[in-house]
Amino acid sequence: MARGRQDTRLDAPKGLRTPVLRRDRVESSDRFGRFTEWIARAMGTPWFVLGLTVFVIAWMAWNTLAPEAWRFDSAALGFIALTLVLSLQASYAAPLILLAQNRQDDRDRVQIEQDRQRAERNLADTEYLAREVVALRLAVKDMATKDFIRAELRSLLEDLERSDAGDGEQARA
Repeated sequence: MARGRQDTRLDAPKGLRTPVLRRDRVESSDRFGRFTEWIARAMGTPWFVLGLTVFVIAWMAWNTLAPEAWRFDSAALGFIALTLVLSLQASYAAPLILLAQNRQDDRDRVQIEQDRQRAERNLADTEYLAREVVALRLAVKDMATKDFIRAELRSLLEDLERSDAGDGEQARA
C-alpha cells in the first residue's frame, strides 16, 4: 500500500486531513536548532578565530597590495566593506549563539528536573531500606539464638533426667 494512502483519513473533510502540527516543521525546527548549536560550537574554537584572522589579513593585504583596478575595498576609507562584513557576521552570530544557549538551558532544565526526581526516588528507596533494616533488627532481636536453645534443651534434659531418677526411686520402694 502506498505511503500516502496509509495517512489519508476518509472520515474527515478534505481540509482537515492535514495535521495541525506538522511533523516536518518540528523536524525543521530541530534541524535549525542543531545548526545554531553547531555554529555556536564552531565559533568558540581557536580554529574559527584563526580562520577569521587569516580572512581579515588576506582581505586587508589584497586591498592594500593588489593593483588598483582589482581592489574592492579602500584602505584610505578604513576598509568599509570589511567592517560591514564583520558587522554582518557579528549580527548573525549573536542571535545564533543565544538560540543555542536557550536550547542548552532547556536541556539543562530537563536534566535538573530528572536529577531532582531521581534524588527523590533514591531518598525514598533509602528510607524504605532503612525501615526494613530496623524491622529486621527487631525481628532478629526477638529470635531465639543457638545458645538460648541449647540452654533450654539442657534444662529440659536435666528435668527429664531428674524425673526419670525420681520415678526409678519410687519404683524401688
